[in-house]
Amino acid sequence: MADIQISVEGRDAVAATEELFAISGLSGNWETIGDDEKEPILTTIGAIVAVVGGTVAIAEQIRKWYQEYRKGESGKKIDKVLIVGRRGRRLLLENATIEQIKQILDE
Repeated sequence: MADIQISVEGRDAVAATEELFAISGLSGNWETIGDDEKEPILTTIGAIVAVVGGTVAIAEQIRKWYQEYRKGESGKKIDKVLIVGRRGRRLLLENATIEQIKQILDE
């Protein structure tokens, strides 16, 4: 079974990705693409290898995580998040609903 791929772009992509993978029920790994000393916008690429528990609850947590970082209320901000499901379906989180995120996690 293929992993769910996730790409996080933005000034605070590393902090955001660390927090994403700290969500209870998500298991995976990620790496940084780019050099924060040379590039103002970083990209992290991760793989969600397991979703443990209810996908609705995890989808809700992912949506909440995205909204908090997108708004930058904590002083940290990201620009774009793309999730690619196991079957290749792509979903930008910008206007994604909890149901759409759940569908990607369930593939």
